[in-house]
Amino acid sequence: MPKRTDIEKIMIIGSGPIIIGQACEFDYSGTQACKTLRNLGYKIVLVNSNPATIMTDPGMADATYIEP
Repeated sequence: MPKRTDIEKIMIIGSGPIIIGQACEFDYSGTQACKTLRNLGYKIVLVNSNPATIMTDPGMADATYIEP
């Protein structure tokens, strides 16, 4: 499928509150999505309620919002 040229930014919504033992799976998949989409040239806007994840690292997204 060809890349759409009308889309410049993509919002990724984090997994939110996590259960002990399930944190790394959700964080890993979100982090991989951020990396892949940035490599494809998209600007990433991340919304997550958990500031203690790798996804909220300043280098993962162009804009990060921590919202409950």
